[in-house]
Amino acid sequence: MSNIRQYFNTLEITKGFFIAFLASLFIYLNHWGFSHPIFITIFALASLFLLLQSHKTTWGWYGTFIGIFWFWWISLSLQHYGYPWGFPIGVLIISLLYGVIFYFIAWLSEQIEKRFTIQALFIKALSLFILSFMHPFGFDWLKPELMLVESYLGIEKWRFGLILLAISLSIWKKNLLFLLLVIFAYSPQNNQNNTHQTMNNIQIISTNTSVKEKWNKALHPKQFQEIFAHIDQAIINKKSLIILPESVFPIFLNRSQQLLDKLHKKSKKISIVTGGLYWDNGIPRNSTYIFTNNKLTIANKVLLVPFGESNPLPSFLSDWINEILYDGAVDYEASSNVTDYEINGTTFRNAICFEATSEKLYVKNGNGKHPKNMIVLSNNGWFTPSIEPTLQKLLLQYYSKKYGTTIYHAVNMSKSYIIRNGVILKMISNP
Repeated sequence: MSNIRQYFNTLEITKGFFIAFLASLFIYLNHWGFSHPIFITIFALASLFLLLQSHKTTWGWYGTFIGIFWFWWISLSLQHYGYPWGFPIGVLIISLLYGVIFYFIAWLSEQIEKRFTIQALFIKALSLFILSFMHPFGFDWLKPELMLVESYLGIEKWRFGLILLAISLSIWKKNLLFLLLVIFAYSPQNNQNNTHQTMNNIQIISTNTSVKEKWNKALHPKQFQEIFAHIDQAIINKKSLIILPESVFPIFLNRSQQLLDKLHKKSKKISIVTGGLYWDNGIPRNSTYIFTNNKLTIANKVLLVPFGESNPLPSFLSDWINEILYDGAVDYEASSNVTDYEINGTTFRNAICFEATSEKLYVKNGNGKHPKNMIVLSNNGWFTPSIEPTLQKLLLQYYSKKYGTTIYHAVNMSKSYIIRNGVILKMISNP
């Protein structure tokens, strides 16, 4: 009993909660509109400083609360499948998963220290450095350096490594002067003033259709009418491109010749990028339809949402869960290749929701360069109201800053926006 009781020590739980709270404030301050680089920098450094000198039990509780603070919203999707009672169970599973991960990191660090006389402190720091490469079930939204995306410090790995080194040395030598090394991780804030050319030619639409309404076939005529109203208004405003969110056509669009013909006709006056489902010879896909110059290009999703669009478990478990939770529905299938397409002389990388927050979508193209422009279509209706749209936005800022990619993001059920070099140029509210 005494061995079990040590893991439920009130002090260790409180410490884990407080450190996780500091490491999560950057999300909630941004969500509530109170984000500032000074506060974000202080909270990030304080959380890392306290965590690196903590016991493995504190690490376990830290991971547990990180799972809650960062990812509690994942379980919201269960209500759309008729299992609202599953919300607390889902949160518990997520928190336990991350609690085990962080506890194991600290435990392993302490074991290495005992056997090889290497400071556990530095093993813990190294583990935090490589943690963003760990993707449980293909879900890669936990990046410790994401805390710095709106701070005065850089998000590049070498800068994050320097920060961890500075904090580790200050703890090891018990000398706070080593923290001055953090100065070399400074990254100037980007100020984006020249936005007129970007905004004048492109119309990004933000819709407000709930999940229940979206899949109600009786409401489709009204929804489609609103979509074409947006397109007509963009034509009147002399836009060259309109971008609509993920699956605004919640049907297999390639099987509706009437809608295809209508979109083709509109595309003679304006290029259209819209989300829709695609029936590929018996294989359902989540896709982007690009209508431009009387030509149709279909770009299929490359990375599917774990448990949402595809089950990452072994086939025998996957089939059982699909039968229990999703009425036997088959998984979507992902495309094997990332798609780049050209509109009005500009090349865009295609991304649909979850995949835009993954490193794989920013791989170099045929010219050996990372994508300069990316169009992202999302449907955040599965997780609203929550912090999910905010965390998604911060991740897109992270990748935009890291790779210099300008991101045009059209969203359903939260604000749309454009990001350049990690900075939000403009937010587009729901109608």
